[in-house]
Amino acid sequence: MGGEEGLVTAAADAEERAFEAGLRPRTLAEFVGQRKAREQLSIMLAGARGRGRPPDHVLFSGPPGLGKTSLAMIIAQEMAVPLRLTSGPAIERAGDLVAVLTALAPGEVLFIDEIHRIARPAEELLYSAMEDFRVDVVLGKGPGATAIPLDVAPFTLVGATTRAGLLTGPLRDRFGFTAHLDFYDTDELTAVLTRSARLLGVELRPEGAVEVAGRSRGTPRIANRLLRRVRDYAEVRVDGIITLEVARAALRVYDVDPLGLDRLDRAVLTALVKRFGGGPVGLTTLAVSVGEEPDTVEDVAEPFLLRAGLLARTARGRVATPAAFTHLGYDPPADPLGRSQTIPAPLFEPGFATEADTN
Repeated sequence: MGGEEGLVTAAADAEERAFEAGLRPRTLAEFVGQRKAREQLSIMLAGARGRGRPPDHVLFSGPPGLGKTSLAMIIAQEMAVPLRLTSGPAIERAGDLVAVLTALAPGEVLFIDEIHRIARPAEELLYSAMEDFRVDVVLGKGPGATAIPLDVAPFTLVGATTRAGLLTGPLRDRFGFTAHLDFYDTDELTAVLTRSARLLGVELRPEGAVEVAGRSRGTPRIANRLLRRVRDYAEVRVDGIITLEVARAALRVYDVDPLGLDRLDRAVLTALVKRFGGGPVGLTTLAVSVGEEPDTVEDVAEPFLLRAGLLARTARGRVATPAAFTHLGYDPPADPLGRSQTIPAPLFEPGFATEADTN
């Protein structure tokens, strides 16, 4: 591969999260996108400030990289209270949660990322903490066990999850405000990139911003990551100014095509189209043909290919849609899904283009 693995994945490591901290919006007014969620959240926070009480518990759901952590930080900033961050996997026992809850200051915001992965004993302890601001610590075992109630300072829990379906009903019902974050359109991502370029001191021309935004899979995290790579290319190969031509040349070097597909995405589509005639083909067979594990193909490549309408899952296996053939430069077959399987419509209009169209 001519670029970095994972350049267009929405996951982030610790180093990237540290970099993102400098680009995060500080207020709802600075936050780009998610118009409906921002409006609802703004009203709720204003009401809480007027009453002088912590706002209701908040749950954000949606794919990674769309701003759930940023919104949690904004809630704390707007309420002028401290923010404590942790994650579901880090809370393995009820005692871990008790230690966090009893250390909270009045009004503090507690952010739990990937809250669906919290341990079940800790989750059950969280119920009373969210409703009554109290936790019951059990000492001992068996008939001699004693429950000691501990008061918790009033706080606001902000939970974030990429798998809302894995949340239990009792936990989900205890959130007073829930919002699902959607993917961004090109105009919103262009605004994100323009703001980030200003903070980074990068001269980003409008047409260059649109080009990078169009390859960012509707995700601000990916857009900012691509901006960093394009900035490097512009500073090393040209005069540091990101124009349309510079953006295209840089993203060609990093192997990100006009639709935002990377090496693995194109390998999956190419295998489907060239080796299997468009499918259907089983996941394991497809994974072997591209030299990856089935979980990698299913969890990393397929979500975006499905969302973009390039791949379909049928009862008989994975199938390339006519749009996939067109994107790779092939004529689609008369019946690409075999026995007239229904083609799912993409969730957004991708504006399919080939590399040749942009050169």
